[in-house]
Amino acid sequence: MRRELHHTWPAGLLILVMIITVAWVGPAASETGVTDKEIRIGQWGPQTGPAALWGAIARGTDCYFKMLNDEGGVNGRQLKLFLRDDGFQPSRTKAAVKELVDHVGVFAFVGGVGTPNGMAVKNFLAENKIPWIGPSTGSSHWTVPPSKYIFAIQPKLVDEGGILTRYAVETMKKNKLAFFYQNDDYGKEGLQGVKAQLKKYNLELLAEVPVEVIDTDLSTHCLKLKESGADTVILYVLPKHAAIMLGAASKLGYKPQFMSPCTLSDAQMMNQITKGLWTGVIFSSFAPPPSSKNPLMIKYHAAQQRYAPSERWAVFFYAGFMYAEPLVEAIKRCGQDVTRENLITKMETLNKFQGISGPITFSPTQRQGLRSVYLGKCLPDGQVEVLSGWITSEMPL
Repeated sequence: MRRELHHTWPAGLLILVMIITVAWVGPAASETGVTDKEIRIGQWGPQTGPAALWGAIARGTDCYFKMLNDEGGVNGRQLKLFLRDDGFQPSRTKAAVKELVDHVGVFAFVGGVGTPNGMAVKNFLAENKIPWIGPSTGSSHWTVPPSKYIFAIQPKLVDEGGILTRYAVETMKKNKLAFFYQNDDYGKEGLQGVKAQLKKYNLELLAEVPVEVIDTDLSTHCLKLKESGADTVILYVLPKHAAIMLGAASKLGYKPQFMSPCTLSDAQMMNQITKGLWTGVIFSSFAPPPSSKNPLMIKYHAAQQRYAPSERWAVFFYAGFMYAEPLVEAIKRCGQDVTRENLITKMETLNKFQGISGPITFSPTQRQGLRSVYLGKCLPDGQVEVLSGWITSEMPL
């Protein structure tokens, strides 16, 4: 007869064995860039170089995080921003992002100025399954085709081109338009939107004049615009080229209605660098003017005065708040389950989310969150006259 041996474990010994077993297995693996106390977020931005004006965006995000952290953080965790200056050079962007991913171990990215800069790291971020919220550029590359890991906030350059053209033709009754643009995706996407909108009115551009980033003498470019007979010129260029163009137009006695997208919406700065020539220019913008009485704008302005008093309260600085608002909201919705996959799921639940911009909507099939801008005009003192409410693009996604 076979005897079965049964062991009865003393209660205390059984508990000890269970504790040892749990300790040996260890805690569940945590998400990269997330601890019980902090969440690491990365961002690149040109603090130096030809696009340094736009570098204020990243410093705005840093200010926003400091404000939130002093309020207790997000669900008890502090937001820590790791900013890298890429000088607006894609090769430097690539190196900075790799360092932030491989050595710092960031959880996600927010902002990030420049289409070529973003394109230099887009595939790398996707391959590493790292969410990128709010590229600081209106390129369609982020949403066409949609990418699981990219959530675009800034209105597309195509959308802005269409809205500017619609306002020029329908509101200002202009029908002699020309286009001056940077000869890359930035300018070409704006051109696409302008031409598509003009087609609805059976109109065509009187001139399409490209400029290279390295060009500094724009007298010939300006002469082409003047000789076209255009009474409205839409500018899709860097701030320095906009300033040079207005100077050349002044010398030639050419006085069209200049218009621009949000990339040139810092009216105060543009009026300063053009020595007053920006007065009267009409532009689109994704965020309210600096003088806005919006409660959030008042709160953010107070944060700037407290945490970044040396910064100028202007559109690109508080755009850093705007790009990060949906990210923060999604992290709040994650509760204590802050993982990259859960962040993506919560980002997809944002429906007409309202921060300081127009309404932002994402879904499992929609990655372009903001499609509305307002129109403003630069006044002689660099202040902004608001010309419209939020205008939503008619262009297909």
